[in-house]
Amino acid sequence: MKKILVIGCPGSGKTTFAEKLRDKTELPLYYLDAIWHKPDRTHISRDEFDAILDDLLAQDAWIIDGNYGRTLERRLSACDTVFFFDLPTEVCLEGAIARLGRKRADMPWFDTDLDPALRQNIEAFRSTSRLAIYALLEAYKNKNVIIFASREQADAFFEEEST
Repeated sequence: MKKILVIGCPGSGKTTFAEKLRDKTELPLYYLDAIWHKPDRTHISRDEFDAILDDLLAQDAWIIDGNYGRTLERRLSACDTVFFFDLPTEVCLEGAIARLGRKRADMPWFDTDLDPALRQNIEAFRSTSRLAIYALLEAYKNKNVIIFASREQADAFFEEEST
Protein backbone atom coordinates (compact mmCIF):
# COMPACT_ATOMS: atom_id res chain seq x y z
CA MET A 1 0.00 0.00 0.00
CA LYS A 2 1.65 3.14 -1.24
CA LYS A 3 -1.11 4.96 -3.13
CA ILE A 4 -4.32 4.88 -1.16
CA LEU A 5 -7.79 6.36 -1.61
CA VAL A 6 -10.21 6.78 1.28
CA ILE A 7 -13.71 7.40 -0.06
CA GLY A 8 -17.29 7.27 1.16
CA CYS A 9 -20.21 9.35 2.30
CA PRO A 10 -19.51 12.59 4.18
CA GLY A 11 -19.66 11.95 7.91
CA SER A 12 -18.77 8.26 7.51
CA GLY A 13 -15.38 8.50 9.23
CA LYS A 14 -13.10 8.73 6.20
CA THR A 15 -10.89 11.47 7.59
CA THR A 16 -10.46 9.87 11.01
CA PHE A 17 -9.51 6.60 9.33
CA ALA A 18 -7.16 8.34 6.87
CA GLU A 19 -5.38 10.07 9.75
CA LYS A 20 -4.93 6.78 11.60
CA LEU A 21 -3.65 5.21 8.39
CA ARG A 22 -1.21 8.10 7.89
CA ASP A 23 0.07 7.66 11.43
CA LYS A 24 0.54 3.92 10.92
CA THR A 25 2.09 4.05 7.42
CA GLU A 26 3.83 7.45 7.59
CA LEU A 27 2.53 8.16 4.07
CA PRO A 28 1.63 11.78 3.26
CA LEU A 29 -2.09 12.52 3.62
CA TYR A 30 -3.94 14.93 1.35
CA TYR A 31 -7.48 16.12 1.95
CA LEU A 32 -9.40 16.96 -1.23
CA ASP A 33 -11.71 19.27 0.75
CA ALA A 34 -8.70 21.27 1.99
CA ILE A 35 -7.43 21.60 -1.58
CA TRP A 36 -10.80 22.58 -3.10
CA HIS A 37 -12.09 24.99 -0.43
CA LYS A 38 -10.69 28.38 0.46
CA PRO A 39 -11.04 29.83 3.99
CA ASP A 40 -13.60 32.38 2.71
CA ARG A 41 -15.92 29.47 1.75
CA THR A 42 -15.26 29.85 -1.97
CA HIS A 43 -13.21 27.33 -3.92
CA ILE A 44 -10.40 27.18 -6.42
CA SER A 45 -11.08 26.61 -10.12
CA ARG A 46 -11.48 23.11 -11.53
CA ASP A 47 -8.34 23.64 -13.60
CA GLU A 48 -6.33 24.58 -10.53
CA PHE A 49 -7.77 21.64 -8.58
CA ASP A 50 -6.94 19.25 -11.42
CA ALA A 51 -3.37 20.55 -11.68
CA ILE A 52 -2.82 20.06 -7.93
CA LEU A 53 -4.38 16.60 -8.10
CA ASP A 54 -2.19 15.61 -11.05
CA ASP A 55 0.89 16.68 -9.07
CA LEU A 56 -0.24 14.56 -6.11
CA LEU A 57 -0.99 11.52 -8.25
CA ALA A 58 2.51 11.71 -9.78
CA GLN A 59 4.12 11.28 -6.36
CA ASP A 60 5.46 7.89 -5.30
CA ALA A 61 3.21 7.49 -2.26
CA TRP A 62 0.11 9.12 -0.77
CA ILE A 63 -3.20 8.81 0.97
CA ILE A 64 -5.98 10.89 -0.57
CA ASP A 65 -9.09 11.51 1.50
CA GLY A 66 -12.29 12.51 -0.29
CA ASN A 67 -14.83 11.67 -2.95
CA TYR A 68 -15.03 14.33 -5.67
CA GLY A 69 -16.72 12.03 -8.16
CA ARG A 70 -15.58 14.04 -11.16
CA THR A 71 -11.98 12.97 -10.51
CA LEU A 72 -12.57 9.60 -8.89
CA GLU A 73 -11.74 7.52 -11.94
CA ARG A 74 -8.44 9.37 -12.43
CA ARG A 75 -7.54 8.66 -8.80
CA LEU A 76 -8.66 5.02 -9.05
CA SER A 77 -6.43 4.44 -12.05
CA ALA A 78 -3.44 5.79 -10.09
CA CYS A 79 -3.99 4.09 -6.73
CA ASP A 80 -3.19 0.59 -5.53
CA THR A 81 -5.62 0.47 -2.59
CA VAL A 82 -9.12 1.82 -1.92
CA PHE A 83 -10.91 2.03 1.40
CA PHE A 84 -14.62 2.62 0.79
CA PHE A 85 -16.82 3.62 3.72
CA ASP A 86 -20.27 2.30 2.80
CA LEU A 87 -22.14 3.17 5.99
CA PRO A 88 -25.86 3.75 6.56
CA THR A 89 -27.17 7.27 5.99
CA GLU A 90 -28.16 7.71 9.63
CA VAL A 91 -24.63 6.92 10.81
CA CYS A 92 -23.17 9.45 8.37
CA LEU A 93 -25.62 12.14 9.44
CA GLU A 94 -24.70 11.48 13.08
CA GLY A 95 -21.01 11.72 12.16
CA ALA A 96 -21.48 15.03 10.36
CA ILE A 97 -23.44 16.43 13.31
CA ALA A 98 -20.85 15.19 15.82
CA ARG A 99 -18.06 17.17 14.16
CA LEU A 100 -19.95 20.49 14.22
CA GLY A 101 -18.07 23.23 16.04
CA ARG A 102 -14.72 21.45 15.76
CA LYS A 103 -11.66 22.57 13.81
CA ARG A 104 -10.64 19.89 11.34
CA ALA A 105 -7.49 19.45 9.27
CA ASP A 106 -9.53 18.65 6.16
CA MET A 107 -11.51 21.92 6.08
CA PRO A 108 -10.34 25.54 6.32
CA TRP A 109 -13.32 26.44 8.53
CA PHE A 110 -15.71 24.80 10.93
CA ASP A 111 -19.48 24.83 10.91
CA THR A 112 -21.73 25.23 13.91
CA ASP A 113 -24.85 24.08 12.02
CA LEU A 114 -25.28 21.27 9.51
CA ASP A 115 -25.22 22.88 6.09
CA PRO A 116 -28.45 22.02 4.21
CA ALA A 117 -26.46 21.15 1.06
CA LEU A 118 -24.25 18.77 3.04
CA ARG A 119 -27.31 17.14 4.63
CA GLN A 120 -28.82 16.69 1.16
CA ASN A 121 -25.55 15.22 -0.13
CA ILE A 122 -25.45 12.72 2.75
CA GLU A 123 -29.12 11.78 2.32
CA ALA A 124 -28.71 11.26 -1.44
CA PHE A 125 -25.35 9.48 -1.27
CA ARG A 126 -26.65 5.89 -1.16
CA SER A 127 -28.91 6.35 -4.19
CA THR A 128 -26.48 8.39 -6.28
CA SER A 129 -22.76 8.53 -5.49
CA ARG A 130 -22.64 5.07 -3.90
CA LEU A 131 -23.91 3.40 -7.07
CA ALA A 132 -21.39 5.26 -9.23
CA ILE A 133 -18.58 4.29 -6.86
CA TYR A 134 -19.51 0.61 -7.01
CA ALA A 135 -19.59 0.77 -10.82
CA LEU A 136 -16.10 2.27 -10.88
CA LEU A 137 -14.80 -0.25 -8.34
CA GLU A 138 -16.13 -3.02 -10.56
CA ALA A 139 -14.15 -1.55 -13.47
CA TYR A 140 -10.98 -1.50 -11.34
CA LYS A 141 -11.04 -5.03 -9.94
CA ASN A 142 -7.23 -5.12 -10.05
CA LYS A 143 -7.09 -2.71 -7.11
CA ASN A 144 -7.01 -3.78 -3.48
CA VAL A 145 -10.50 -2.71 -2.37
CA ILE A 146 -11.57 -2.80 1.26
CA ILE A 147 -15.20 -1.94 2.00
CA PHE A 148 -16.32 -1.01 5.49
CA ALA A 149 -20.01 -1.25 6.37
CA SER A 150 -19.43 0.09 9.90
CA ARG A 151 -16.93 2.13 11.86
CA GLU A 152 -16.25 -0.96 13.93
CA GLN A 153 -14.99 -2.73 10.81
CA ALA A 154 -12.67 0.21 10.11
CA ASP A 155 -11.35 0.10 13.68
CA ALA A 156 -10.86 -3.66 13.40
CA PHE A 157 -8.69 -3.14 10.31
CA PHE A 158 -5.97 -1.59 12.47
CA GLU A 159 -6.27 -4.33 15.07
CA GLU A 160 -5.91 -7.04 12.38
CA GLU A 161 -2.98 -5.23 10.75
CA SER A 162 -1.06 -5.12 14.03
CA THR A 163 -1.37 -8.86 14.70
